Amino acid sequence: MGRKYFGTDGIRGRVGQAPITPEFVMRLGFAAGSTLVAGDGLPANEHPAVLIGKDTRISGYMLEAALEAGFSAAGVDVMLCGPMPTPAVAYLTRALRLQAGVVISASHNPFDDNGIKFFSAQGTKLPDDVEHDIEARLELPMGCMESARLGKARRVDDAAGRYIEFCKSTFPNDRDLRGLKIVVDSAHGAAYHVAPNVFHELGAEIVGVGDTPNGLNINQDVGATAPEALRRAVMESKADLGIALDGDGDRLVMVDANGVIYDGDQLLYVIARHRARRKPVPGVAGTLMSNLGFEHALGRLGITCGRAKVGDRYVLALMQERGWTLGGENSGHIICLDRHTTGDGIIAALQVLAALRADKETLAEACADLTLYPQKLINLRMPAGFDWASHAGIQEAVQAAEAKLDDGGRVLLRPSGTEPLLRVMVEGRDEVLVLEHAEAIATAVRQAFGG
Repeated sequence: MGRKYFGTDGIRGRVGQAPITPEFVMRLGFAAGSTLVAGDGLPANEHPAVLIGKDTRISGYMLEAALEAGFSAAGVDVMLCGPMPTPAVAYLTRALRLQAGVVISASHNPFDDNGIKFFSAQGTKLPDDVEHDIEARLELPMGCMESARLGKARRVDDAAGRYIEFCKSTFPNDRDLRGLKIVVDSAHGAAYHVAPNVFHELGAEIVGVGDTPNGLNINQDVGATAPEALRRAVMESKADLGIALDGDGDRLVMVDANGVIYDGDQLLYVIARHRARRKPVPGVAGTLMSNLGFEHALGRLGITCGRAKVGDRYVLALMQERGWTLGGENSGHIICLDRHTTGDGIIAALQVLAALRADKETLAEACADLTLYPQKLINLRMPAGFDWASHAGIQEAVQAAEAKLDDGGRVLLRPSGTEPLLRVMVEGRDEVLVLEHAEAIATAVRQAFGG
């Protein structure tokens, strides 16, 4: 059964337009709260409790109040931690022994989008059956518990400090970051008051970028989705490294002292390579978009590269299925399951830094055996219901590209999960062939779509 509201990462959209309206979000809080109350298993005199965190978008105030009202009406206690990274909410939900965690964030999107994502009591994404149950309850009229059974709300005043200490605990006790000058770009997002402190308390000299949120500037020309700002800051300040997060703190991009930008595939490779030098790493989970050069480089280390659908929930599912502890996406979502239950930009950066310190290498040296192949991605607007997979002209163009690329490349066509787009990706060792066949397939797609 398909889901009406939940996508691969919660519910997301433009603020003020369905479903991201105060009315809907209050009903969502009530529906999710009713699901918790129905299966809480707590003593009769206790309420289920949830933690609500958010990023720095101005709409977070409004949506936080709506969620709080919905949960309270369902008889669920609410703990508020204010702006906190998404992985921090996952950790605190588990550490405080709560029944669920909720994050109000649209991650790397502009400020006028927002979204709601949930974590289970274990700090993991909600199972599909729980999301289905919440959606079913959204179709029912919203009610309200009798006054004596309404939920209460309070603030968690030490949330940032707790999370900072947790992040630091994932870094080796016998190492520090003294002598390093690091630029930390928080994307004017949820990690602005957390990330710089983590690296500073481990000994690094910090230069801050993207650390003055005003509710409207989240991800605006800064952060992991706009790493040029980080690159400039590293070069201007003559820093050793740069670290960029996205608006909710679960993506990571890094820059070295020479201004070279390193994406999620490269950083995940650095972590896997370091660990494989000490004990076998059976496999690393990537996605359909992970670079073929990344897969080949892992293979030279004797590490299997598995590919999941795009989306960190699918990466995590593949990791759990195969018993692996490392996985991620080239966008910068990196999951280290032996450190945290979900992707975390700060913790991923600490794992990279730990590897570099232990092996006495630079990022360039750690990635010397990894060459990312040229990759061309073209997004094409697709008519609703179009059966692109069976169209003869499109398939002929794909087959022609695959024959030319042979085992030195690959072709991937996939529909977007959030927009009416067909994504055409061609990748290979020969950049000229990659560009030529990406455009040839895109032309075939446009002709099939009628223009």
